[in-house]
Amino acid sequence: MAGRYKLYSEYKDSSVEWLGDLPTHWEAKRLGQFFLERREKVSDKDYSALSVTMQGIVPQLDTAAKTNAGDNRKLVLKNDFVINSRSDRKGSSGVSPYDGSVSLISIVLEPRNIEPLYVHHLLRSYPFQEEFYRFGKGIVADLWSTNSSEMKNIQIPCIPLPEQKQIARFLDHETGKIDLLIEKQQALIALLKEKRQAVISHAVTKGLNPNAPMKDSGVEWLGDVPEHWFSLLTKEFRLEEWNSTRLKFESSLKGRLGWQGLKADEYLDEGPHVVSSAHFDHDQIYWHKCPRVSEGRYAQDANIQLADHDVLLMKDGAALGKLAFVDKLPGHACLNSHLLLLRPIEQAYDPRFLFHLLTSHVFQEYMALCGTGATFAGVSQHAIGDFPCSLPPLGEQKRIACVIDKKLGELDSLSKKAQEAIGLMQERRTALISAAVTGKIDVRDWEPAPDMKDEL
Repeated sequence: MAGRYKLYSEYKDSSVEWLGDLPTHWEAKRLGQFFLERREKVSDKDYSALSVTMQGIVPQLDTAAKTNAGDNRKLVLKNDFVINSRSDRKGSSGVSPYDGSVSLISIVLEPRNIEPLYVHHLLRSYPFQEEFYRFGKGIVADLWSTNSSEMKNIQIPCIPLPEQKQIARFLDHETGKIDLLIEKQQALIALLKEKRQAVISHAVTKGLNPNAPMKDSGVEWLGDVPEHWFSLLTKEFRLEEWNSTRLKFESSLKGRLGWQGLKADEYLDEGPHVVSSAHFDHDQIYWHKCPRVSEGRYAQDANIQLADHDVLLMKDGAALGKLAFVDKLPGHACLNSHLLLLRPIEQAYDPRFLFHLLTSHVFQEYMALCGTGATFAGVSQHAIGDFPCSLPPLGEQKRIACVIDKKLGELDSLSKKAQEAIGLMQERRTALISAAVTGKIDVRDWEPAPDMKDEL
């Protein structure tokens, strides 16, 4: 970091571990000398509710947990610094651009003789956040709190006010550029995700040959399908004069709410794996995270025993429609609560094609439409089995699945590179803020580079 920016000419030992060496004209003083705690209680009817987030202080999020404590909140005024005192909310803090109210769990500080914009960067910096939660107390390691009296004893830099403003100006500009680059990478990831879904949905409903003769499937969401898919449905499977088939005719659907009476103390260090929706993501099962049970427990119910190439589907809850593909079992394994096991009937569905069909937006939309329950949406096994789906010849399914896997691999590789770029930029952002607010770089003479447009 110092290689790109100049250093101060002289440093001294601050005797404060998180600050390290400071420029000789800086001092380390107690935080309490620069802030007054605001403890006034108000109602969210008079002062709009605010959320304390990793991105700063914002109007209350729709996803924020609502309580009955609307008349028992803390007042926040513009330029106050607010930080969540709980360690499980590490990094949730910022200078508020609004008047409003926050939960009593938050600490609200009014800046005195210190620049609020500098405070926003200083007290949100990674080393300060670590120092703040180091002062906390609690029984559980990842769920303790730091109170305001402890916070006031933390040593922070005391520097000339003009220098504070210059550091804030520098960081606002430089982090703004980094944030813009991050947004572009995030937009690329979102675009790749859309492309990923388009590749899957088109391939499983229209096939790979753009010149294939098409015929109306008779199913609204499916539309036209290759004509030979239709012929297969009516000829080889001797179905009624349908233009599509139903999922229940081409796969075995198994599932139940886990074992009756299974208790946590039955879990072992070795034995068959037990898979639930918490143990897979991005279509992959993380076997090392799965709990285990005895062979005797595993043998009690054949309906939930897994085999290679099974497809697992979450049929209720917040993860409705979430899928996993059992590529290769590490040994005996079975599924637990709220999962449905789909096992293609031989000569009907290729397992990878079935998996891609169920990840397509048309099936996911079908799941959303069939979901019932106000607070805990779920789709019945019967409704899932009634899903009207396309049925290409088995050999064509295999080819489609291979093409999809190849294209998704390419898209995932691009997405991974974009995510890695975001990670590097976030690391740089964190390091830049930490260096500037603790005096490891000298930005007193910094000026933003002229806009190229202004030079033309």
